[in-house]
Amino acid sequence: MSAAAPETGAEKERLDPEFVKLAVILLTGVVMVAFDTTIVNVAINDLARGLHTSVSTAQWTISGYVLTLGMVVPVAGWASERFGAKQVWIAALAMFMVASVLSSAAWNIEALIGFRLLQGVGGGLMLPLVQNLLVEAAGGRKLGRIMALVSLPGLFGPIAGPVIGGLIVSHLSWRWIFLVNVPFSLAGLALAWRGLKRSIPRRGAYLDVTGLVLLSPALAAILYAVTEVGIQGGFDHTTVVAPLATGVALLGVFALHALRTRRPPLVNLRLFKVRSFSASIASMFLSGFGVYGALLLLPLYYQQVRGQSALYAGLLLAPQGVGMLLTRSKAGSLTDHIGARPVVLAGVVLTIAGTVAYTQVGVNTNEILLGLSLVVRGAGLGAVTIPVMAAAYLGLRPDQVPHATTATRIAQQLGGAFGTAILAMILATQLHTHQAAGLVGQATAFANTFWWSLGFTAIAVIPALALPHQHNDPHPGD
Repeated sequence: MSAAAPETGAEKERLDPEFVKLAVILLTGVVMVAFDTTIVNVAINDLARGLHTSVSTAQWTISGYVLTLGMVVPVAGWASERFGAKQVWIAALAMFMVASVLSSAAWNIEALIGFRLLQGVGGGLMLPLVQNLLVEAAGGRKLGRIMALVSLPGLFGPIAGPVIGGLIVSHLSWRWIFLVNVPFSLAGLALAWRGLKRSIPRRGAYLDVTGLVLLSPALAAILYAVTEVGIQGGFDHTTVVAPLATGVALLGVFALHALRTRRPPLVNLRLFKVRSFSASIASMFLSGFGVYGALLLLPLYYQQVRGQSALYAGLLLAPQGVGMLLTRSKAGSLTDHIGARPVVLAGVVLTIAGTVAYTQVGVNTNEILLGLSLVVRGAGLGAVTIPVMAAAYLGLRPDQVPHATTATRIAQQLGGAFGTAILAMILATQLHTHQAAGLVGQATAFANTFWWSLGFTAIAVIPALALPHQHNDPHPGD
């Protein structure tokens, strides 16, 4: 990206009104895509009962959605260039809305899983488009504050999703889990139709079909394998080993193809020569363990050990969301002024401090202490996520932005999937080991698993040390 003219005074503190307008349009449309990664979680039991299936089968309404999100991400950049960003955005949002309506009308579990896959296609196109359009509109300036906006749905989704889902399940049918998307989608479509500038499609836009045939199945196979880890309770099962080996092999072949092809690859792996980009990708992958892995443990602890309802468990997660909001804006501003490294390191320390109380949980641990710990933990997660995303774009040219977005989204999807699966496996092992001790044993199992979560968070310090210290550190793109 070309260097921007120096800003002074109030200009440094405010975003361009046209940029804010663009952000409102895009975030209105994409907010339910982020919510839908978690809002269905609390309705799984109701889905299974309502559609006369097992919980393990109903779980694929979540896993299938996440798998499709990951598979479609690599296509978004090409589709935006070939058909125009506005056109793709409206088509993807309309697809997401139609799939939501169809999901609410599903007559059996197979139909629901199929409609959720269609939802994932729409959402998988929208998520990277938001990031691309806002980063390009910012012109390389105020990346910290830009990422604070981009990450807003992602911060709200894991926290508000279970609460909204719990409210719906407690008072309405599970079908309203999907119908709640419709008003947001309609508002997003109306705003996009009137407010987004029509972009000119490039008829000759090149799609790396070979890369797509290799990368999308690789991601799907790896994500499938890690979801099976939690179900099977370990890695030593054919349903885990076979897809994981296939996915890793396809990923290796894709890497060779991307480095050797003379045409633009689906993902430009040469971006990993940029130190800040590589450090950001590694940090983003590890942050998935802290965010999504712990989001598996927290509600389960409150429900299984404390005997709380799904709705109450969702509400007890709200303090973490409050903590994220407390540091979101400040983390973005500090990243723009002092660089990503000190902000991320401070965030990791806060996340660790907020997790310590959960390594000591028992059957009757004080809920006020746990709630305050979640505020601290959320503040740390908010301070980690935003600067890491911003640092991924430092020193990149405009034509490299879509490749960076694809890579960051893949890292988030894989990190979240790996974090959830590995902590689920550890928790299952711990629960089996301590099952004879009843509720006290269950509490011990959760405490031990939270120690693992804390350890994974601490490892994030290593790539954080490679992040830029000053916002204007030179890291030229390839």
